[in-house]
Amino acid sequence: MINIVLVEPEIPQNAGNIVRTSAATGSKLFMVKPLGFILDDKHFKRAGMDYFKLSDITVVDSFQEILDSNPNAEFFYATTKAQKTYAEVKYPDGSFIVFGKESYGLSENILKHNYDRCVRIPMNAEARSLNLSNSVAIIAYEALRQQGFPNLKEDGELTGRPESDEY
Repeated sequence: MINIVLVEPEIPQNAGNIVRTSAATGSKLFMVKPLGFILDDKHFKRAGMDYFKLSDITVVDSFQEILDSNPNAEFFYATTKAQKTYAEVKYPDGSFIVFGKESYGLSENILKHNYDRCVRIPMNAEARSLNLSNSVAIIAYEALRQQGFPNLKEDGELTGRPESDEY
């Protein structure tokens, strides 16, 4: 299992998509205030669809609250400013993967104090960053891949397959 942390998310559609990712992966989702939307925002609800009932979501007042409640946990910080890629680190069970707000990312203070725990997603040099919900999915699935996809559906059986091989 992993924990996804969104520090001050701003865009309801991104947060809603991340709710879907947390539901699909069985990850716990933390959202740190202030949020750039209200939790009953129609765009947030639409993006999350019916996955809210499958999600474990906690809204907290500060990131420090998460740190204080999980003193022995491993934290990783997603940023474009890291030396290591997300695939170069090991994500133990119970890891927290922390993402910043869409407009600025994580604060310089957080990054400076945790530089050895920062990870980045490689991309074209001219690209500024990836969409937040895409970044969460990429890193979350790598962490879960390393753990052997615990508690996730294992069969890949097709349903509704046509009777013939014609396309």
